[in-house]
Amino acid sequence: MTRASEINLTKLLISEHHKIHLIGVAGSGMSGIAALLLELGHEVSGSDKVSTLETDRLQRLGLRFREEHRAEDASDAELVIFSSAIKIDNPILLTARDSGKPVVRRAEALAAIMRGKRGIVIAGMHGKTTTSAMAAHVLREGGLHPSHYVGAEIPILGTNAHWDPRGEYFVAEGDESDGTLKYFHPELTLILNLEEEHLDFYADLAAIEKVFAQLIAQTSATVFYSADEANTSKLCAERKAAISYGFSDKADYRGGDVELHDFASIFRVYRQGKQLGKAVLNVPGQHNVHNAIGVIALATELGIPFEKIATSLRKFEHARRRFEIKYASERFLLVDDYAHHPTEIRATLKTAKSTRRKRVLTMFQPHRFSRTKALRKEFGSAFDDADRVIVTDVYAASEAPIPGISGQTIADEIIAHGHGGVSYQPRLEWMHRHVGNMLNSGDLVLSLGAGNIHEQLSILAADLVIAEKLKAIVGEEGDIRLYEPLSKHTTLRVGGPAQFWVEPRNETAFAELIRFCRHETLPLFVIGRGSNLLVRDGGIRGVVVHPCGGDFDKIDINGTEITAGAGAKLKELAYVGKAAGLTGLEWMEGIPGAIGGALRMNAGAMGAQTFENVVRLRYLDANGEAHTKNRDELEVHYRSVPILEKNYAVGAVFRGQAAPAEEIVRKLETSQEKRRASQPMAKSAGCIFKNPGPCPAGKLIDELGLKDSSVGNARVSEVHGNFIVNDGGATAAEMLELIDKIKATARAKRGIELETEVKIVGEPA
Repeated sequence: MTRASEINLTKLLISEHHKIHLIGVAGSGMSGIAALLLELGHEVSGSDKVSTLETDRLQRLGLRFREEHRAEDASDAELVIFSSAIKIDNPILLTARDSGKPVVRRAEALAAIMRGKRGIVIAGMHGKTTTSAMAAHVLREGGLHPSHYVGAEIPILGTNAHWDPRGEYFVAEGDESDGTLKYFHPELTLILNLEEEHLDFYADLAAIEKVFAQLIAQTSATVFYSADEANTSKLCAERKAAISYGFSDKADYRGGDVELHDFASIFRVYRQGKQLGKAVLNVPGQHNVHNAIGVIALATELGIPFEKIATSLRKFEHARRRFEIKYASERFLLVDDYAHHPTEIRATLKTAKSTRRKRVLTMFQPHRFSRTKALRKEFGSAFDDADRVIVTDVYAASEAPIPGISGQTIADEIIAHGHGGVSYQPRLEWMHRHVGNMLNSGDLVLSLGAGNIHEQLSILAADLVIAEKLKAIVGEEGDIRLYEPLSKHTTLRVGGPAQFWVEPRNETAFAELIRFCRHETLPLFVIGRGSNLLVRDGGIRGVVVHPCGGDFDKIDINGTEITAGAGAKLKELAYVGKAAGLTGLEWMEGIPGAIGGALRMNAGAMGAQTFENVVRLRYLDANGEAHTKNRDELEVHYRSVPILEKNYAVGAVFRGQAAPAEEIVRKLETSQEKRRASQPMAKSAGCIFKNPGPCPAGKLIDELGLKDSSVGNARVSEVHGNFIVNDGGATAAEMLELIDKIKATARAKRGIELETEVKIVGEPA
């Protein structure tokens, strides 16, 4: 193998043209190297396990990309560059080394390219990406035409890396995580901060300081360092060519009179005690002001007038995933940030708190098991400015798990620190649901972590766009909730979340919801009181409408006729009938459902059925148009009303018969006694199976010896065989498994195919 030290890497990369292959090219660091090499005229190929928007862009510029690592795809490469994330058994890496091709690390290649210009390295544990982008932007606006390399997508710079042949300077973010800062020999270095981090690589703070000391020693001209940071001051203060910056009175470039606004900061800058002027930074947070002072010091020393610097700072925009606003409305604000170290988290939460939203809800994904273990105590005290914290499991970043270390570790430490609003959600894909369901108007949701937690925030943002439109339809009097657990709205108390839970209060809003869902091709499902309903654990996608309150709960009497909205309870109808001296409705007393659900399935009990009492039905069709039909115009079957299979009941007129109060009371008491004697009091969905001919389903199940049998916390009632009850904490999966067990037994022993009466909806978990 040819060593990097045996070739003139700078000449090879800057002055010559070669075939170069990049292993791990989809990563933010390697994609920047690819962009630089393409601009320098090389023939570049690359491989990775995934493709990204960045690899798509680079392919349009000439990159030959393979979404796998195969040695033959780099067979013609004259140089191979690999990232620190690549394992030593990578087939391209092994083959290149065995064949004697020069193989270099990403940082070696970057340092070599930088030596072709006057290098400026931005280094530190936190804030490098934003500060590097800020420095490149200010130098560009100052007319210096810098080349740059930054470890993230930078909208204001256009790309994360760019080679500009017109300029002398090259601004680069220096990555300290793997010790490769030692490869850089810049002219200027800007050091932001220094503390314990990356303890999977470094033994301790002393080891980190050693690497930074080497970078400082290899800097040929000025080192800029934070006077507010004890560790950076210790390394740099005695150096002759050193300039300090920060808020300290001892700083050469000092910031003062800081005003932190919602998404901007205003501050004054002083050099050696003399005021340079006032600056406005259109990114939030005191930590960003601190880093901007360092950039001002750098740019000023390079001869850029303060007025130009201030103008460029006003135009500066964040890098991707640095307090990046993903969604904003009058009601909600969603922000994503890369912060994954306790110091970064504190700074980001402080910024979030300064926006003065009602609450800050934080989704956090720990990054690396080693960091989680080493800094668990520090993480515990980092979330004080969050009103609620939801922690998911660790993003491994190629590390092997450490026994006993998980997201629960962080949650436990935050709780031990005294925070009262912490929960652990091990399933990353459910994080958006967990946070979304607790949203209130005025909340800021913040996703934190260097892994893929931002994807959950993006899902939440997309759903909020729809939720806000649904809220506009139902108005202030209506309600809309994201990812509402349907276990709260079914009598069986099982079921996953509704993607959009909507409560209209009147027919007009309901009709508009129907039209909206049709236009947006969103599934729509209507739920009443949730009896005779089994929702699977994955919940229901689309809009779940629960007509309630307002017009839907109204019950009016006109002689022997009672008009009731879809949200009214059947039990209420029975007692309204009693008060009006009307009989025939007493059987409804024991049914926990609402009028809408009873109409849809022609619910019944005690030998009676809903449509025996119906005079007229009012419903909305699939276009949201209202219709009224008399009972004799309707086709009605046992537990089925065909016209309501694709239309939506909004109310009905019922008829009772005048009767003495004593007779009505007697019938109500008889119904109650019969129900208490024959039906369980535990949580259930009512009868599970339709009666299969002459033998009632409950009697059949009893004869099969299945009473009191169970799966998990789902159990066949010992009172009535056709009831499955929830003994507490049962899942829909357990319910369905028990239903299948009963059906299989009936088929095997009696040759009877049981058909469910309960409606089973939704998706598996």
